[in-house]
Amino acid sequence: MQNEEMYFEAVVGSDFPKKVVQLINEAKKSVKIIVFDWRWYPSDLGGVCQLFNQSIISCARRNVPVNVMTNASDVIKILNENKVKAKKPESKRLLHSKLMIIDDEIVIIGSHNYTQNAFARNQEISVIIKAKNQLDRFVHYFDSIWRS
Repeated sequence: MQNEEMYFEAVVGSDFPKKVVQLINEAKKSVKIIVFDWRWYPSDLGGVCQLFNQSIISCARRNVPVNVMTNASDVIKILNENKVKAKKPESKRLLHSKLMIIDDEIVIIGSHNYTQNAFARNQEISVIIKAKNQLDRFVHYFDSIWRS
């Protein structure tokens, strides 16, 4: 391993949306997302998951490219209508990853889907990683799935 500073932060349970929304709001170059399950809650606009969802839309409206791979067809439609490039994987293999890459500098990976249950009820844990010597692997992983 190269000698460089690494930063890891555990994100437990309901801390995920507030910590990650802040990072999304600070994104300047790109946001890349792969997530198994993503839900949209139009009747709960003030809910924690919907505030997370709106941060993604706001990011795209700031002209920060947002690319998403998810299994959630209804969310793909909404995202595409709001300047986000979203698509469903075409592979026969199940897309079960939960990965976000912000500005090709920050990686968020763990168990959180983007649902109200994951953000408020389930036992979930994820990690925020800043480690330049590891970022290329995550970016390559995202790019290989995005291109497939």
